[in-house]
Amino acid sequence: MSEQFKEQGGAATMDPSRLRRWLTSRFLSSLVKPGRVEKIEARAERQRVKSGLPHRLEYFHQVDDAYSHLAAQALRPLLEQYGVELVPHLVSGPSGANLPEPDLLPALGRYDAALIAPHYGLSYPTGAAAPLGEHCLQAQGILAAVTAADFPEVAVAVGQALLAGDADGLGALASQYGSVPGAQARQVLASGDARRKELKHYQGGMFFYGGQWYWGVDRLYHLERRWRRLGLGQAAPMRYPRPELEAGSYQANGSLTLEFYASLRSPYTAVIYDKAVALAEQTGVRLALRPVLPMVMRGVPATREKGMYIFADAAREARALGLNFGPVYDPIGEPVRRCYSLYHWAQEQGRGVALLGEFLRAAFFRGVNTNRDQGLRDVVERAGLSWSEALAVIDNRDWEPLLEANRQAMYGFGSWGVPTFRLLDARGNTVVWAWGQDRLWLIARSIQRVLVEA
Repeated sequence: MSEQFKEQGGAATMDPSRLRRWLTSRFLSSLVKPGRVEKIEARAERQRVKSGLPHRLEYFHQVDDAYSHLAAQALRPLLEQYGVELVPHLVSGPSGANLPEPDLLPALGRYDAALIAPHYGLSYPTGAAAPLGEHCLQAQGILAAVTAADFPEVAVAVGQALLAGDADGLGALASQYGSVPGAQARQVLASGDARRKELKHYQGGMFFYGGQWYWGVDRLYHLERRWRRLGLGQAAPMRYPRPELEAGSYQANGSLTLEFYASLRSPYTAVIYDKAVALAEQTGVRLALRPVLPMVMRGVPATREKGMYIFADAAREARALGLNFGPVYDPIGEPVRRCYSLYHWAQEQGRGVALLGEFLRAAFFRGVNTNRDQGLRDVVERAGLSWSEALAVIDNRDWEPLLEANRQAMYGFGSWGVPTFRLLDARGNTVVWAWGQDRLWLIARSIQRVLVEA
């Protein structure tokens, strides 16, 4: 393996004992168990009613975070429609193991926010630079001084001034709304960070309501649906529904290529895998599946709180797509490597996409222990392949250069996680790329836009 790969942790793996794998799988399955979220929501509502409290929304704002700027724009419309009480918190950004790529994440956020903002009726400037550190400190001082009643408008105005590099604008806002000294602002941030940690989360741009977390504008549709089930805001349409995933009517006939960077231990990849494959088929786009090694198997750290949120959120996203996510049997380590060792052989028979799809379904939807030959055999045969033939090629290491090349390609255009999608034109130029199972709708719209303009 290349030295660059080793520096990224590519050679590192996690191979738990059979007992640990079983215990982890039981725990993950409990996080995604049907009815779990409904019980949490019902318990929170009973406690709220019993305590005589209003519907209270906590929001965690990070001044230099692109997703927080979008979320801030959604605050006033949500408060007006649903009549909830806002409790805003200022927070710092994720750190340590919760921030695996500190140099890439802010740029990704700015790029992504500009892509999705128009589809939600929000604004974010294309090509925006990172806010200056001194301006961020000034922004924190202003927002630490404002009341909860003024927070939605001031957070938006402060964000706009930050993105424009407008020191005079920030000064005017400080004059209008006040500002606190740096030491006091740091205390306010520390308080927000402590509250977020108490509630077991790690990043900004987050909403917390009744025992559940909702990330940015992308998860507001879950929150709005919940409020509407409680009888709130039903007189008007939802403010921030998830854009529909629609294939459209125009056909590419092979003129476009959809690169799909996928991992066999990613719950988000499992959720969207079949939808991505189907989108390529329905639109006539050539699918280029580009598997990569799971993050934790290439040395990218992950905390317990992050892992818990990811699996619970993936299950919620799956249910929104009509999928029954879980039970889970964690395939980390040896099962992933063994399946990847069969990928080239499966590709030669035109079954590479089927093989990885069946593995993901086994691990994340059927709870199959792919660490056993019996489980992996089930995957291979469901993919339309011969287990006896598989045994002749399994456990090779020929797949490693391919997955490393895919990882380097992904890092090359700014992403490091999965699922990532990159749409290429007929000349191989990038039309658009996006990270996340919640971006396939954007890829679908981009396909149709390119075909209309052609």
